[in-house]
Amino acid sequence: MEPATLLLFAAAALTSLFMAWVIGAGSSGATPFAPAVGANAISTMKAAFLVGILGFAGAVTQGGSVSEAVGTGLVKGVTLPVSAVIVVLLIGAGLMAIGIYTGYPIATAFTVTGSVIGVGFALGGDPAWGKYAEIGAVWVLTPFVGGGIAYGIASVLPRPDVPEDASVPILAGLVGAVVANLELAVLSPVGGTLAVAGISAIPVDGTAATAAVSLGLGVVAAAVVRWDIRRDQAGGLRRFLLSLGALVAFSAGASQVGLAVGPLFPLLEELPMISPVAVLLGGGLGILVGSWTSAPRMIKSISQEYASLGPRRSIATLVPSFLIAQSAVLLGVPVSFNEIIVSAIVGSGLAVAGGAGVSPRKLGFTVAAWVGSFALAFGLGYGSMVLLGL
Repeated sequence: MEPATLLLFAAAALTSLFMAWVIGAGSSGATPFAPAVGANAISTMKAAFLVGILGFAGAVTQGGSVSEAVGTGLVKGVTLPVSAVIVVLLIGAGLMAIGIYTGYPIATAFTVTGSVIGVGFALGGDPAWGKYAEIGAVWVLTPFVGGGIAYGIASVLPRPDVPEDASVPILAGLVGAVVANLELAVLSPVGGTLAVAGISAIPVDGTAATAAVSLGLGVVAAAVVRWDIRRDQAGGLRRFLLSLGALVAFSAGASQVGLAVGPLFPLLEELPMISPVAVLLGGGLGILVGSWTSAPRMIKSISQEYASLGPRRSIATLVPSFLIAQSAVLLGVPVSFNEIIVSAIVGSGLAVAGGAGVSPRKLGFTVAAWVGSFALAFGLGYGSMVLLGL
């Protein structure tokens, strides 16, 4: 490979690392623990520290799915050259940096997806309509599904006829069953998930055994949370809330790392000595450093400016956030954690005093930023490649 090409690859890798840092400082680093910080369950600095570690773990163990989709699934008939990868990452990181500076959460998924599609079209690529339909469905349904689930949970938790030592353990059991079926790279030698790995202990094969292990882990999670809440209600709620925040932070790393390193994946065909795992490690490291150094600003923005959250409302926010995030990872769809969390916050807020704790002005600016960031990224990506071609 020529030295000039190697230099371009190095520039693309550095740009990807910068993008990962921006993601850690913004959406991935800020949103997972923001409800817990708003509920005074954890301090801002501790949240930033934990989310960095958990985001790194999620990036390495689950980051391949979304990375492949971003790298090869958004445009057909063309492979992005190194120069195009650099353009995509600079646009995404630049718009994200503006969001961090202004305090308004620009959705990374929208900017990177828009720039990849714009650049691909400028290079003569064809639309991947099936993938667009899948992505569009997730993006459009997220506010309704996430907000609806959050509304339902927030409506039930404070009711006197539904004791929390029953309702919260049920939620814990559901979350535990989902965790049992998360596909993790470290478990690939034993089937990929905890549920499949546990089948060896049950003399039944197939779906029935997987369901039995998933149910068993869910029951264990529910029993532990029930015991904790009965022993110390306030402390038990806080510890369950922090556990949910940890799962969402892990899922954020799994999803968001693909937005940083996904464009590099097609380039690996020319560099067989570099494995996708090494690229994911680099992206995870960038997210970790970004979370540790700059996430507190965005955590404060989301936790304090969108709504005043208590522990119950925060639980109602994080349960659907975790479920939607893992669904997106399973489908290989780039998803905005800002959209997920904010939608759930609004849904839970509507169930509490008719949404009195939600800031309509802040929410309006955020929605406008989401829509505008995709259109702007698409236009910048297309226009930049046209100019480079000239």
